[in-house]
Amino acid sequence: MLIALNKPYGVLCQFTDRSTPPRRTLAEFGLPPDVYAAGRLDHDSEGLLLLTDDGGLAHRLTDPRHKQTKTYWVQVEGEPDDAQLALLRNGVDLNDGPTRPAQARRIDTPTLWPRDPPVRFRKTVPDAWLELTLSEGRNRQVRRMTAAVGLPTLRLVRVAIGAHRLDELAPGQWRVCP
Repeated sequence: MLIALNKPYGVLCQFTDRSTPPRRTLAEFGLPPDVYAAGRLDHDSEGLLLLTDDGGLAHRLTDPRHKQTKTYWVQVEGEPDDAQLALLRNGVDLNDGPTRPAQARRIDTPTLWPRDPPVRFRKTVPDAWLELTLSEGRNRQVRRMTAAVGLPTLRLVRVAIGAHRLDELAPGQWRVCP
């Protein structure tokens, strides 16, 4: 079984949390028993999370050798210029080595659900939206890449993993994938 979930902001990609006070987890969404996340999405990121009860499928979805691309819509602080987009497309040097080249383009502001809490608005600081498609999945990679080119991430929404898309799922909603 494969499930697509729109993970809300502020939810951990696990079913339990031992911290005090406890944080929100996947347990609150009424998912079928015995599924687990195939990959991760940071606590402060939103969007598509795939869950499965099939270890082999989870491996195929997450192992870099299977080259499942991941597509994100990223709200960044600043106005991206051609040089910054070229850096993202060619790969960015991070403290754990250079990233693979990414697909990067500026997009119009997407129609999304409101985030709770909202992204802090600053009248004097412009922002823009990018679509980034990566072929690797390092820890907090999108945030580190945009920061490295001078465009700090304000909001991060994963919209696709390979052929699986978020589509019209609202935050907290899920569906079984065909």
